[in-house]
Amino acid sequence: MSRYRGPRLRITRRLGELPGLVKKTSAKTNPPGQHGALPQKPSQYGIRLKEKQKLRFNYGIHEKQLVNYVKKARRQQGATGEKLLQLLEMRLDTIIYRSGFAPTMRASRQLVTHGHICVNSNRVDIPSYQCKPGDTFIVKNKKASIKLVESYLQQSSPITLSQGDKIGSSHLEFDSKNLSGLVKSTIARNDVSCPVNEFLIIEYYSRKV
Repeated sequence: MSRYRGPRLRITRRLGELPGLVKKTSAKTNPPGQHGALPQKPSQYGIRLKEKQKLRFNYGIHEKQLVNYVKKARRQQGATGEKLLQLLEMRLDTIIYRSGFAPTMRASRQLVTHGHICVNSNRVDIPSYQCKPGDTFIVKNKKASIKLVESYLQQSSPITLSQGDKIGSSHLEFDSKNLSGLVKSTIARNDVSCPVNEFLIIEYYSRKV
């Protein structure tokens, strides 16, 4: 299945708020479609499918990619659902988005693929690149790159749960002056901004993977 390129507000009307997909909100509250306004009782399969779709659309990944992440999470020690979220949150495009370099995951992915981001002083153009604790990232020292990110910074802000003056979450630090950041540690479950129930996602794939 190819990456979704249709109306994004249509997705949020069906699945709920997805901060990585779109910042706008729709004036319509009913799910899309001619039967959207009718009350429907979802099946257990439908509930699990919805949680899985939330994860896919929020991070902008293909179904095959998500299946591979589930398999990789199962091979790691610890709760599979939490490991799955950590794998997705430590992707380079997610790190860039959460640092405020881009207002959405789609914009973040474009920054990376166009070569505007350097990790540990090396240009990285692979959105799925897995960052590790201790990695540093910075906007490429080119006028076009800096101008683009500065324009994005006016539309977004670093995603953080802290209330102090420090910018970033418990696993990230961000320097708005130098357009750089540091991955301090692996993200904790409480810092994940995507509103999903990872246990239902693992149950969805229990008989498929």
